[in-house]
Amino acid sequence: MNSLAFLNELIGLPPNASEHGYQIDHIIEFSHWFMAALFVGWSAFFIYVLLRFRRSKHPVADHEGVKSGISTHLEFAVVLIEAVLLIGFAIPLWAKRVNSFPDDKDAIIVHAVGQQFNWNFHLPGPDGVFGRRSIELVSNSNSLGLDQSDPAAKDDLVVTGTLHVPKDRAVIIELSSKDVIHNFALPSMRIAQDAIPGSIIPMWFKPIKTGEFEVVCGQLCGLGHYSMKGQLVVDEPAAYQDWLKEQASLAASSSAPPAAERPPGEPPVGPTPGTIAPPGGPKTANPSGEPEGKPGEAPQAPSPAATPH
Repeated sequence: MNSLAFLNELIGLPPNASEHGYQIDHIIEFSHWFMAALFVGWSAFFIYVLLRFRRSKHPVADHEGVKSGISTHLEFAVVLIEAVLLIGFAIPLWAKRVNSFPDDKDAIIVHAVGQQFNWNFHLPGPDGVFGRRSIELVSNSNSLGLDQSDPAAKDDLVVTGTLHVPKDRAVIIELSSKDVIHNFALPSMRIAQDAIPGSIIPMWFKPIKTGEFEVVCGQLCGLGHYSMKGQLVVDEPAAYQDWLKEQASLAASSSAPPAAERPPGEPPVGPTPGTIAPPGGPKTANPSGEPEGKPGEAPQAPSPAATPH
């Protein structure tokens, strides 16, 4: 195990699974070694001061202060190293992630929509065009409000919780939220981005390892924040195509005909005449509405004794 992998394991980072992740790991590694050196240095200086200026040796305080300029040089060196880390490494790497996106034709594009407390993923289907969504169409069975009247939405896929992507291909995820601010964090891919209501914010990465990786919410988004987890599955290209076909088949089989187009011979939706009234409903002596008695006979008049006065 090399020093980088050892340090990642020591601080609790999962193994890197993205193309750019090693750059993030190197910054993290250098920052931690730098902080360790500062900790040892300042701790040694603190112990030296305690011993050098103890009361038994200096019963009277010296109000002139430090005459040497060593501390000034040390502080300047610390600031310089931090500036190199920020300007030389962190900012260029961040700029590349937010400005240099891969071509849409070569990438997998996914819409990820956060809600309390789940992740919804919208894929465009074989035509590569996302169908129209409307907030007015959002329901329990249509979590993203996909407009089925839009021709582009006919082959779209909407999955919850688990997203499959192919290995060695760039993935662009466009983030948004239905309620509060969430954060789509992929620790194994070394990337995270806020999902803000009313905004679409893109992020991208390129997976280089197959397997299952955890998706977490990096923002405290409510009482159920702890349960807002998802799963990213990186497949080989052939397995990814099989997953797309499976999802398309499930979507086609789950689409039921509308109420106006019920299969022939199936009774209409609603209560059937002549059935027993539900509990609490008004009770009728003859639910069918036909006169009592045998067929062909006239209904009997009530007796005088039964007539209310």
